[in-house]
Amino acid sequence: MNAAVLILGRDPGRAGGLLPGLLPDRGLRLLRRADLERVPLWRVPSWLRALGADELVLLSDDLDAHPKLYRLQALGSLPLAPRRLLLDLQGRRQVLTLPRFLLRDLPVWGAGLIACGGALARTAQRIARLRRAARRTPRPAAGRRVAYLRTDLWSGVQAGGSVAHTAGVAGGFAAAGADLSFLATVVPGLVDARRHPVFLVPPSRLYNVALEVPYFAHSFRFERAAGRILADHPADLIYQRFDTGNHAGVMLSRRFGVPFVLEYNGSEVWVADHWGHPFRWRGLFAGVETVNLRHADLIVTVSDPLRDDLRSRGVDAGRIVVLPNGVDAVRYHPDLDAGPVRRRHALDGRTVIGFIGTFGPWHGAPVLARALCRVLETRPETGALLVGDGPQRAACETILAPYGKRVVFTGAVPQADGPAHLAAMDILASPHVPNADGSRFFGSPTKLFEYMAMGRGIVASRLEQIAEVLDDGRTAILVPPGEETLLAEGLLRLVDDPDLRARLGAAARRRAVERHTWEVQVARLIQELRDRGLLLWN
Repeated sequence: MNAAVLILGRDPGRAGGLLPGLLPDRGLRLLRRADLERVPLWRVPSWLRALGADELVLLSDDLDAHPKLYRLQALGSLPLAPRRLLLDLQGRRQVLTLPRFLLRDLPVWGAGLIACGGALARTAQRIARLRRAARRTPRPAAGRRVAYLRTDLWSGVQAGGSVAHTAGVAGGFAAAGADLSFLATVVPGLVDARRHPVFLVPPSRLYNVALEVPYFAHSFRFERAAGRILADHPADLIYQRFDTGNHAGVMLSRRFGVPFVLEYNGSEVWVADHWGHPFRWRGLFAGVETVNLRHADLIVTVSDPLRDDLRSRGVDAGRIVVLPNGVDAVRYHPDLDAGPVRRRHALDGRTVIGFIGTFGPWHGAPVLARALCRVLETRPETGALLVGDGPQRAACETILAPYGKRVVFTGAVPQADGPAHLAAMDILASPHVPNADGSRFFGSPTKLFEYMAMGRGIVASRLEQIAEVLDDGRTAILVPPGEETLLAEGLLRLVDDPDLRARLGAAARRRAVERHTWEVQVARLIQELRDRGLLLWN
């Protein structure tokens, strides 16, 4: 049987690697979302039918969280192939037929539309009530039980800064003697469920008929389920990574009278406005963000610009603490074996310049690609290893295409494999660029601290926190952001001077271990909680 597989998820590389196990004994033809988007909407059915496959597979990351599930079911009800299948990366599947769609999926679709209207109305009412409600004074946390809420619909992501941050905070709390458990949509990446129990609250598929509404609906579902869990497994402190559209942490902390710590990594409304597509229900998302900031007992931000932005929005400075990101210096260290990754990508014998990230608009990956052209042109012994996937990867591949196999794009790799890939690099680049709208760069790049812990030579942008963490000429080479010529010169300097990159790398490693481990950051958080009378244990 031959199967045409339309990959609709965020990480096509990972999906392609899993497919042989999910669809054994088939000849596979892989298609990406970009292939579909090149076809006019009215021609999509004929285009899929023309593939001539015995089986058409629509592959989603997660059937419980796909925002266009019913559109896929409607598409799969058409006679596009003898067999149509809806599949996700966990192996869950639905055989798609027209009778199934008419008798089962379409009625659920109608019920979902009604439920979505109810979720929007309830969210508006909840926001209005929490805007009026006075902030409550919680009882100080005398016990060591910490409930960490990961409420986001995409918490199954296995790579990126959010994965490292969540695992790092959990490890930091554990090192401080806390008894930490998770209440989460799925098991967070890198988290050992034997060490930190995970109570799962999966989303409901009912709301997937409308974009954005599942975020609001999941907040109420999560609040109800988490309330039952916390009644049986009490917490002395609630810690939540802020999530678009979710106010469960606010409600649970008020219900149980415990301190509420909100980890705030930036405004998702701002991100949607500037780096994506503005929210359809923008007012509701902004309202949820506001009530979280209003009712949190302590707000943890990762940078000074975020702190300053919150203060400009009227948040009391006494409820804000700045804790930059950190690193697990045991997992990331200079002595990891570089051989397997180098051999896999035919990089043995080369001086490898590396980058790891999501290729987002703030990462400056195209600037790095253009700088690499200058390096690769003049230093034939060099190579490049770029790890990750995202919106600017294709542009970088086009820029670097003339250098063939000397440049390797791995796609996204699991967070657990990140250290081994960094070990294969001799020089690490962090070419971040300012925000296009002129606002301050508010990031605290996780990769920065991981680079430092690896003990490699670093070339980075002289930009906000990056320039505060790194010392030019002592722990890294700093260059003006967006200046590809100066970035290339910094890279060439380290290519030509192995002693300099060893000296800078060793100093960066020492700085990371002394100041920037997750244990250090969480210890600071605990002290801030004590200073504010929110926590009593030592």
